[in-house]
Amino acid sequence: MPNKILIVDDEPFNLDLLEQELGDQGYAVERAADGAEALKKVESLAPDLILLDYQMPEMHGLEVLKEIRARKIEVPVIMITAHGTIERAVEAMKEGAYDFIPKPFDPDHLALVVRKALERARLQRDVEILSEELGERHHLVVGKSANIHQAAEVAKKAAGSKATVLLLGESGTGKELFARAIHNWSDRNGNPFIAINCVGLSRELLESNLFGHEKGAFTGAHELKKGKLELADGGTVFFDEIGDVSAEIQTKLLRFLQEREFERVGGNKPLRVDVRIIAATNRDLDRAVKEDRFREDLYHRLNVISVTLPPLRERKEDIPALADFFLRRCSKETKKNFTGIDPEAQKKLLGYDWPGNVRELANVIERAVVLGQGPEVTSKDLPAAVFAPAPSVSRNSLSYHEAVEAHRKQLIVQALDQANGNRVAAAKALGLHRTHLMKLMKSLGID
Repeated sequence: MPNKILIVDDEPFNLDLLEQELGDQGYAVERAADGAEALKKVESLAPDLILLDYQMPEMHGLEVLKEIRARKIEVPVIMITAHGTIERAVEAMKEGAYDFIPKPFDPDHLALVVRKALERARLQRDVEILSEELGERHHLVVGKSANIHQAAEVAKKAAGSKATVLLLGESGTGKELFARAIHNWSDRNGNPFIAINCVGLSRELLESNLFGHEKGAFTGAHELKKGKLELADGGTVFFDEIGDVSAEIQTKLLRFLQEREFERVGGNKPLRVDVRIIAATNRDLDRAVKEDRFREDLYHRLNVISVTLPPLRERKEDIPALADFFLRRCSKETKKNFTGIDPEAQKKLLGYDWPGNVRELANVIERAVVLGQGPEVTSKDLPAAVFAPAPSVSRNSLSYHEAVEAHRKQLIVQALDQANGNRVAAAKALGLHRTHLMKLMKSLGID
């Protein structure tokens, strides 16, 4: 989507000239012939940049700039005037103008200043979003519910040690968020945090990503490549979905955890690194060990400290705060002015069981912001699945493992229904790779 630029000038010739020049550069241009019209369009259009004439009748450019800033509208403003002086430029800068261009303008100079202003605004927006996420991270991890608070307390205590942590819980419960929080709470927080998703990668690719490879180790290995373990030296490595790694990788991981050294693919020189290991899975590793699908010795090495993350249906008191956080984040990213969620929509969110957990809630709120008109999220902005009660699975005659398998099948069928059979969309909603979803569908007999 092209950036929207609002040009404000009382001279039609200048408006035509600027509109032609900026339109040729690929920008979406809107016009205003005076200050009052400009202020209306700033509110309704939410432009990415304003080119504002300094000298206009009734309400001159500096007054418009002051009013924009008084309304707390954070948009870069470039002042344009035929009466440019150093004093006016300084005055405009003091009031928050990004830059100052004299008339008649040079097209190349105009293009450069506009591009730089938009780049700076985008960087500021990214920094604000990141800062807000970092500031909210502890709040999101802890929440109000007792079970998530208990999990966070265990994670905090573990963060101060070098012990390996195993995060357990359903898909979408925020295991990577917890892993990042443990890293940030630790004394390694100034060093890298590297996440490795163990699903959807072949054994060879995962091995190369993890351990790196020497030049010529295999066809296409044209140069030496450092692996994630080497790059994370001094920091934390997070293995997401550790239960899906192959037997060969399990053996190499066990050796690394025992000896803290490894060799690149195609190499024979042992390399030592100092990394903290955090692993996560939504699989029943106890069952996998009994069925010889996961090494028991590796399981015990990983399961030094385990933290079980509760599903969202068991911490519904956290839904309003989580939804509000996702709403503010998405509003800022899409530059829409959503102020909250109306009571009826809140009731629907609290009444839904969230099989996709926190990730599904984030997706639902993002959808509501993108498709909704605001200023509040209403029931009309929510997908149909939020209105329908989740189908129940009778467990009276099922063993534990049969009940778990039945529930997994139910979640996948529900996600496919919600995605109208689109497996890519269903996999995204469940927090799975498409290839992993396909394997699950095959093993569970889902057509």
